[in-house]
Amino acid sequence: MNRYAAVVFDWDGTVMDSTYSIASSIQQACVDLQLPMPSIQQASWVIGLSLESALYRAVPDLSAEQMPQFLERYRFHFMQRDPHIKLFDGIVPFLGELRDRQVALGVATGKSRQGLDRVLQQVSLGTYFNATRCADETRSKPDPEMLHQLLDELMLEPEQVLMVGDTAHDIHMAANAGVDSVAVTYGAHDPKTLAQARPTVMVDSVAQMRDWVLPRI
Repeated sequence: MNRYAAVVFDWDGTVMDSTYSIASSIQQACVDLQLPMPSIQQASWVIGLSLESALYRAVPDLSAEQMPQFLERYRFHFMQRDPHIKLFDGIVPFLGELRDRQVALGVATGKSRQGLDRVLQQVSLGTYFNATRCADETRSKPDPEMLHQLLDELMLEPEQVLMVGDTAHDIHMAANAGVDSVAVTYGAHDPKTLAQARPTVMVDSVAQMRDWVLPRI
């Protein structure tokens, strides 16, 4: 049984219940620009990727010339929803338990640095995390560079670290970095998609995650 010294979390759909807000903001931006609108499932699939690459996948008709205006409209709609987005039930006590046990905590997210810093301040969790990486600072998931940088900063080996995420992008990134992974089924990707990515374990709730992780630290 591995004894993990650090747990790295994806943010959207893993720590914060923001999947629907992101997907619906993509849809509304499509309406604004009169572009074909993806389904919620199609828009949710790209969550976790860097925003621009994600948008090209979710909205194939989006041109490079339209991208600045699309980003402006997407951010407008997302910020309208942002004050109402909540953390998943149980996540803050779980983070507190990990911190009390001297486990290093990290974030590996498709958010921008500005976006992550803003939300960490908003939910008063900035002091919980030892190291964070964002999509505008390194290569996008599933490239392992984001995790490699976190491993270097935390001075840990891959077998000492656990990655937690709600998308196949997170699970593939972990595998590419040689890191074990927990796939949570309450976020952006459905259980079948997550299972195909072959995580170390799949859980359906923060409570199940806690029950699996704590004996392994």
